Amino acid sequence: MTDIEIAQNVKMDKIVKVAEKIGLSEDDIEQYGSYKAKIKLPLQTEKKTKRKLILVTSINPTPAGEGKSTVTVGLGDAFSLLQKKVMIALREPSLGPVMGMKGGATGGGYAQVVPMEDINLHFTGDMHALTTANNTLAALIDNHMQQGNALGIDQRRIVWKRTLDINDRALRNIVIGLGGPVQGVPREDGFDITVASELMAILCLSEDLHDLKARINRIVIGYTHDRKPVTVQDLNVGGAIATLLKDAIKPNLVQTLAHTPAIIHGGPFANIAHGCNSVLATQTALNLADYTITEAGFGADLGAEKFLDIKTPVLGKTPDTIVIVATVKALKLNGGQALSDLATENLDALKKGIANLVHHIKSMAQYGVPVVVAINRFTQDTNHEIDYVKQICADMGIQALDTDVWAKGGHGALDLAKTISKTVEKPATFKPLYEPDADLTVKIETIVTKIYGGVHVEYSKKAINQIKRFKKYGWDKLPVCMAKTQYSLSDDPKLLGAPKDFTIHVKSFVPKLGAGFIVAMTGNILTMPGLPKHPAALDIDISDDGKISGLF
Repeated sequence: MTDIEIAQNVKMDKIVKVAEKIGLSEDDIEQYGSYKAKIKLPLQTEKKTKRKLILVTSINPTPAGEGKSTVTVGLGDAFSLLQKKVMIALREPSLGPVMGMKGGATGGGYAQVVPMEDINLHFTGDMHALTTANNTLAALIDNHMQQGNALGIDQRRIVWKRTLDINDRALRNIVIGLGGPVQGVPREDGFDITVASELMAILCLSEDLHDLKARINRIVIGYTHDRKPVTVQDLNVGGAIATLLKDAIKPNLVQTLAHTPAIIHGGPFANIAHGCNSVLATQTALNLADYTITEAGFGADLGAEKFLDIKTPVLGKTPDTIVIVATVKALKLNGGQALSDLATENLDALKKGIANLVHHIKSMAQYGVPVVVAINRFTQDTNHEIDYVKQICADMGIQALDTDVWAKGGHGALDLAKTISKTVEKPATFKPLYEPDADLTVKIETIVTKIYGGVHVEYSKKAINQIKRFKKYGWDKLPVCMAKTQYSLSDDPKLLGAPKDFTIHVKSFVPKLGAGFIVAMTGNILTMPGLPKHPAALDIDISDDGKISGLF
């Protein structure tokens, strides 16, 4: 059966019953039908002192698949089978990849969160609220320009873009305001995908409504003719934008196929944004459960680094264990084996490609947190291949356990769960990768050398000029969010494995003061993806009685 067929054939618990498992009453939630709800804020719970946080990340993604979310869900169900009070915290899927190349983002097989169709499509409307809020701000900026431009905004230096939660390359660069004086002020504009927007980052890093509004007010929307920054607060519309997000800020409660409580909230991409579910989602899970299992987008070089360096300072809690997910197929692909031939045993390719896993283990170990490797097993994997991966990890002092959660759900991750329940009790001394007050360039070079394995950073003329201005504005010590291809440790998606002696090319920066970081654009990264030749949308259908097929 396909993932969606498996999900459709499992009977879900009513969401009220799921809430009761974690000590929430019907009055603590706002129901969206029978099987999903928002958790009301502020949540009045006793904060736990012995709470444990488990971060799931992975090697660099490949077309062969890694199954990070699937392992996260299966691990949560395994903790439930061990009678542990556990919650899962995941990101919300974006319609861009759902209708494009990647497909759904709710796990797979018998390790899924449900209702799968709702979560992958419109869910509780968070993405639409963010899109609307973002575009309302854009409309207010252009209205200010039309109505006399009292702030003296330079129409050539407006940096706030419109958004859409779908891959639409035709909207990357547009011209607006054509048609004469009553149609607005003509200028160049463009669209980002919603999950790359600053409002998404703000939603995911805000601690409450007050913080949300304060962050929105700090957003830089453009510059005056003499290069002075203009913020949302200058426009006096922060309250209106925050009001549009009053429900979106509340975490969403759902369940796994095995009825483990799960929070799914916030969905920034990790290649062009910070790649983590919301601080409120993770904090809520930590307050309600003894064990919180969360994931960060794409490989450890992107999502995990941003979780550890951008999210944890706001969260106030660092992971007690980091789990790196790997598959034999993906490692062989990194070692040069053809995608069409990955079902064939090939120890030579595995020995070359395992350098990618080794690199991620070393980079994560720098943070002082115990690391465990989860080998997501495929049917075609041989014992020789699995044993080789385990041996390489053992030689590094790392435990590697194979899991089979797609076919067996939580039962396929029991050994992994038992191991992690011990590693989270080990003393961990978290060490930040860089000092908070380090210069922007120092932070970038630290990430490039210590996380990516590169040796040099090359800045474009535009980036160099931006750095000079950031120092003038006092922005040069903000955290950095690297926008980089997910497919390689470098900024060249074709350099697989663990490339050496490479240079990262920073072409420009995007200041996101509301989010609290500066985005460094590297390589040929795009903030509005395009659809592939055969988008997933071609395979999705709905029957006359409302049954969806082909979603994943």
